[in-house]
Amino acid sequence: MDDWGEETIEEPAVENNQNKKQGNQQQQSLGPIRVRTPRGREVIGVVEQRVGANRMIVKCFDGKERNCRIPGSLRRKLWIRPDDIVIVEPWEFDGDKRGDILFKYTPAAIEWLKKKGYIKEMEKVF
Repeated sequence: MDDWGEETIEEPAVENNQNKKQGNQQQQSLGPIRVRTPRGREVIGVVEQRVGANRMIVKCFDGKERNCRIPGSLRRKLWIRPDDIVIVEPWEFDGDKRGDILFKYTPAAIEWLKKKGYIKEMEKVF
């Protein structure tokens, strides 16, 4: 089963002088976008607050609030702030209260998830 959804996102036309400044960035943003969806025990959540020492309080869409950490392999690659939408993998032991943050969504991916219904209940939960 494929965990990546694909769809073409078109952006509005940009004026000439802005186009020169951005260079090839506009060409890269057009085309299919790949979005990672949760698989297995993974859950989508919203970061509420940073607690320190690479730990955050995350409100997950399964109705639970977890104290999540960023694993060592992602610590320097993944910069997370409050209100970011992330994928959380609950721990095997004490999984209702703790978890690991595995992935952070970009704004374009968040729009795709809303359109496909993965984070439809976001308005209801928050």
